[in-house]
Amino acid sequence: MRIESWGFDVATAADLDQARQRVSERDPDIVISDVVLPDGSGLDLLRGLCADEDDRLILLITAHGSIDQAVEAMKAGARDFLTKPLDYAKLRSILDSATDEVRLRSTIRELEARLDGGAGLGGLIGESERMGEVFGLVKLLASSDASALLTGPSGTGKEVVARTIHELSGRAQRPFLAVNAAAIPEGLIESELFGHEKGAFTGASRARPGCFEQADGGTLFLDEIAEMPIELQPKLLRILEEGSARRLGGSREIRFDVRVMAATNRDPGAAVERGELREDLYYRLNVFTVNVPPLEHRRGDIPLLAQHFVRRFNEKHGTGVRGLGSAARELLLAYPWPGNVRELRNVVERATIVAGSGWIEPSHLPPYLHDVRDEGSPRVVIPVGTTAAEAEKRLILKTLEHAGNNKAEAARQLELDVKTIRNKLKAYRAE
Repeated sequence: MRIESWGFDVATAADLDQARQRVSERDPDIVISDVVLPDGSGLDLLRGLCADEDDRLILLITAHGSIDQAVEAMKAGARDFLTKPLDYAKLRSILDSATDEVRLRSTIRELEARLDGGAGLGGLIGESERMGEVFGLVKLLASSDASALLTGPSGTGKEVVARTIHELSGRAQRPFLAVNAAAIPEGLIESELFGHEKGAFTGASRARPGCFEQADGGTLFLDEIAEMPIELQPKLLRILEEGSARRLGGSREIRFDVRVMAATNRDPGAAVERGELREDLYYRLNVFTVNVPPLEHRRGDIPLLAQHFVRRFNEKHGTGVRGLGSAARELLLAYPWPGNVRELRNVVERATIVAGSGWIEPSHLPPYLHDVRDEGSPRVVIPVGTTAAEAEKRLILKTLEHAGNNKAEAARQLELDVKTIRNKLKAYRAE
């Protein structure tokens, strides 16, 4: 038999009833049926099989092909529709493509089963050895009330780690509050953290509790702790030691019970040496250190993470994407991911929206992902004759894009102060 000679395992049936019996016995991945059967129609077989198993691929063949039949077959769920006499080269091509899709669907089912089976911990997704080490520390920290310092490049999921520790701990029913020290204007950070009384400064029309008060009984996550102004760090240390704070403009000490976790995308030891992070504050926060690995050190988790994000964004946007196609998966695995999990999440969200349904293909991915095999890593092309100001602008904007729009991380990569980045962006918006 020709199809067997192509390497397929084949079972045959003479009519509709026998076909249904063979399908029940063999559970085939691909079914090829004539439309005209001795005891019924191939369209009846198609409808029944699609109702029973959405992932089975079905091809219909007829000697009396018509547009109406083809449309009806495709609407009913047929993979393709062929007319006699058969074009065997076309049939072979369709079967090869269908076989690839069968493998792909099997891969997605496996990923979905692993996600349903708990391929991770809390909000953290991964099965790599590096993430296994993180999970062990998360469980240990969840069973205690110790402070922790989370380190790792921007976009790796340090806040997700902190939130997971909180949700697995005895404080889970109390607030989890995340504050990015790099995102708060310098003149407002003290008020944001410690609160203020009415009239404490111009514009303080009412009293406002600070983050420590708001997180009472729960967890306060201080992201980018090395970006906190050095003059405020002694006050933060005193609050951590004493468990109380005084609002700006106030005279009363307000007590609270807060677990503090902090994070930085810098080397904290180097930040101490540069005078950006007080040594005593560093040791107070660093009871435990959790190093969250960059995505390039856990590439095996990329397909699992991508499928997790497809699920999330299908629900968010009302799309029906099944998962990554093979070529798209290869592009994601080849890319270096400087923006880490945050960048992957953004790429998958965009691709899910663009695809809308079916599989995510390379055309649904951002153009810069397609160049990675040739260029090794994202780069900025500056034509000869470009002004220095324009070249600087392109470099800053491209670095910011690949840092997942994290200004602190972009500043670190460019070896600039984060204030400089903010000022440059303001200037670009004004152009």
